Amino acid sequence: MDVTPAVEAIDLVKHFGTTRAVDGVSFVVPEGSVLGLLGPNGAGKTSLVRMLTTLSVPTSGTGRVAGHDIREQPNEVRRSLGLTGQAATVDEILTGRENLRLIGSLYGLPKKYIREATERLFDRFDLTDAADRMARTYSGGMRRRLDLAVSLLATPPILFLDEPTTGLDPHSRSGLWAVLRELVTEGTTLVLTTQYLEEADHLADEIVVVDKGTVIAAGTPTQLKDRAGKASVVVTLTHAADLDPAADLMRAHSPEVHVEPGSRRLTAQAGGLGDMTRIAAVFEASGIELDDLGLARPSLDDVFLHLTGRRAEAEPAAGAPAGPTTEGATT
Repeated sequence: MDVTPAVEAIDLVKHFGTTRAVDGVSFVVPEGSVLGLLGPNGAGKTSLVRMLTTLSVPTSGTGRVAGHDIREQPNEVRRSLGLTGQAATVDEILTGRENLRLIGSLYGLPKKYIREATERLFDRFDLTDAADRMARTYSGGMRRRLDLAVSLLATPPILFLDEPTTGLDPHSRSGLWAVLRELVTEGTTLVLTTQYLEEADHLADEIVVVDKGTVIAAGTPTQLKDRAGKASVVVTLTHAADLDPAADLMRAHSPEVHVEPGSRRLTAQAGGLGDMTRIAAVFEASGIELDDLGLARPSLDDVFLHLTGRRAEAEPAAGAPAGPTTEGATT
């Protein structure tokens, strides 16, 4: 039996004047999964989200959310999703509780449901103690959690998150990741835009890499990493005097061995855990002492460098445009 995808982008194009911010992007997001839209500032990620959430009309192409066409059925699309933008959109002069009450009334939700859902969401996002404080007193991480709580008030099956952890400290970021993983476990579909490679690696089932408005790669995190090169076994010796015999041992089991000058580290190309286990056994039998031995895969940053020739999180060159803007949102 065919299953309707949660989200589809179908040859989406968006022009801002002469600039093609999005240039023929297509992808499919299965229900209950996480798609990571990965790319630097100005890549077109926010423009994609704005089209799929009906905040911006495509120049051409279309999309479907929960089976509803974004051009022909915008009201049905909006009823099927929640959206958390790049900046928290809570009302700062209202308390946390008042923010959810306001949004619930705009949704037309019953008052009893709003009260019960508010308590449940505040407990989930660790905001109960701050529920009756004005939102302007919240920290950045608390505002993002409140923003996400607002997005979940109507229990949407699909949630769009546009760089949800930008500006958060590492502790707040990891806390938000944990909440997002819980949502997916419960069946929520996430479309996540990010320029943080670690974030995509932690959360996404599939990643679409976007650069200059086009898709330049797609696949699981592991598949994309494999495109940037094979895994490596990294060995750190206890004694530098063992460097040469250790290198000879590794060369007998790997065609490529790299010795880091002035260090006790050697790196050998490997196919996976089997090669690492075999090399570990060889060293154990040799009597050469090791401080560490592990398997290192290319990172998503290596993937982006391999695909584009530059780091994904690099700042634009001085004087270069940061990307087209429109309707108050950056791409």
